[in-house]
Amino acid sequence: MRLALVVEYEGTAFHGFQYQINAPSIQEELEKAIEAVTGEKPRVRGAGRTDAGVHAIGQVVAFDTASRLPLETLVRALNAHLPDDIGVREGHRVASDFDPRRHALSRHYRYTIVSRRTRSPLLRRTACLIREPLAVQEMDRASQAFVGKHDFARFATRVENPLASTVRHMYRAAVSKEGEFIRFDIEGSSFLPRQVRRMAGALVDVGRGRLSAAELAGMVDLKETARVAQALSPHGLCLMAVKYDDFPTNTGDDDGNEH
Repeated sequence: MRLALVVEYEGTAFHGFQYQINAPSIQEELEKAIEAVTGEKPRVRGAGRTDAGVHAIGQVVAFDTASRLPLETLVRALNAHLPDDIGVREGHRVASDFDPRRHALSRHYRYTIVSRRTRSPLLRRTACLIREPLAVQEMDRASQAFVGKHDFARFATRVENPLASTVRHMYRAAVSKEGEFIRFDIEGSSFLPRQVRRMAGALVDVGRGRLSAAELAGMVDLKETARVAQALSPHGLCLMAVKYDDFPTNTGDDDGNEH
């Protein structure tokens, strides 16, 4: 049977989600925990390949298992074997063909900035420090240029396949401020490498007055060919949620959920 897990992690100590030789990854830790609990060595598939240092609250993964452990027991056992910076939030039985990456309708990322003059030891792993004041309303207005279907080549690093399309569909974008926190939320079909971090970097330039909303829109439309968006640090980025047409799905032979 196939199980899906909703996973949360603090990605500072890891070189991203995907398995890498001689570098710790979220995928490797999940597979080690599953082996410890079930004795099996399944390949875990994830909804998003978060980069090194990037966090997640709503990463979705799936794997096949012959284990008959109740889901509540399995989730509890996996958490007992996972390191403190990775945790399984929920477990669900899903259809045998469920693919967390291919079947995802959208992914919601959030980039968090702490706007203050002095550094924050408590936030150093989860927010990017920007010391100068930022024009948040201008950033929010400028972020609307991302919405829609665009070629985001100028907001990404080199893709693995040079022939792959760099066109992506963004469904919503917003910049908001609460106290000293500035949050950039973006939801899209999928994302290119470092795309959200480069989007956030361009919006910070707007907030600083170094880039106008029209110039940012020109970058999205590939008209501002001389401008390059600089990526902000990975520790401010978090995968908040992955949306599906029919998830979670309960097959009916277990309670299917663990909160």
